[in-house]
Amino acid sequence: MLLLGEIKGLIYKEIILEWRQKYAFNGLMLYIVGAIMIAYLSFSLHQNQLNPITWNALFWIILLFSAVNTIAKSFMQERANRLLYYYILASPQAIIIAKIIYNILLMLFISFVGIGGYSLVLGNPVQDLPMFVGNLLLGALGFSSTLTMVSGIAAKANNNVTLMAVLSFPILIPMLLLLIRVSKNALDGLDRTTSFNELFTLGAMNLIVIVISLLLFPLLWRS
Repeated sequence: MLLLGEIKGLIYKEIILEWRQKYAFNGLMLYIVGAIMIAYLSFSLHQNQLNPITWNALFWIILLFSAVNTIAKSFMQERANRLLYYYILASPQAIIIAKIIYNILLMLFISFVGIGGYSLVLGNPVQDLPMFVGNLLLGALGFSSTLTMVSGIAAKANNNVTLMAVLSFPILIPMLLLLIRVSKNALDGLDRTTSFNELFTLGAMNLIVIVISLLLFPLLWRS
């Protein structure tokens, strides 16, 4: 019960801080809208020249870089005195779980806003929408958990941005390839059994990342 209370309080803190720093959230929304509009203008979609494969690739590229821009600041924006306060206030497990949960919620919001605006401007060729949405949920979970843990590691180093790229992309690229493959199957309306292996692999990768975060973050936190 103590752990749950700490997690709840930390998530509430994250929401309050995000609400006070509205410029960061508004900047993210501007990034998503700008990326969608650039895609629209680049492909001259008033002539319907965008095929489903390109539609799928562009969507996940926009979502990936939105996730990096959003979640990379999870720990790197925290000041040293605030981290010390967290060290006294809560357990490291509560801190990493709260960060992951908050980033998952934020990533889900970004994902659904992104797919809504993307579909509105560029059309929606998805034939199996439930499969696509389920794949989107797994992607949001994977991006959030991976980038949150990497952000915690990079915050301990001086070269934060470079370290974020070096540590996160070897994990995110295989995950992204699986997500694109499942999304392509959903776009084509293929039988859902053809995507079971990819979905199982994605779920296993997400579980492994979360377990590793819970095991390693306390050691990192004490340093």
